[in-house]
Amino acid sequence: MTQNDDTERTAGGALGKLAGKVKEVAGELTGDRDLAREGRLQDAASDAELDARRQNLEARVQAENARVEEEHAAVEEERKRLRAEINEEEAEKRAEEERFRREADAAKLESAAARAEARADQIDPEEER
Repeated sequence: MTQNDDTERTAGGALGKLAGKVKEVAGELTGDRDLAREGRLQDAASDAELDARRQNLEARVQAENARVEEEHAAVEEERKRLRAEINEEEAEKRAEEERFRREADAAKLESAAARAEARADQIDPEEER
């Protein structure tokens, strides 16, 4: 295995960047232009990898934010639907209670009218109504 084969396997990212800087400096100090060039290339590749990771992370965060917003919108829509359903049920209940109240009032009036008629019959039994 040659030295270049070993350097090709060096990790990317922050460690690769550090290794690239070390190679670049070592190459410049020893006059090994190939090693210095390899270090610069590795440094640049590590920067590109770090940028790609950062962009990937930003894309994932944006996707997650979009998903959360979509879910929030769906929950809000469901909340509105349920609120409208509750309002409708409450309106129906109030209407039914009002109908029962009016029926009770009508029954009371009918009962009062029947009592009044019965009293009138007691007062003047001869008159037919």
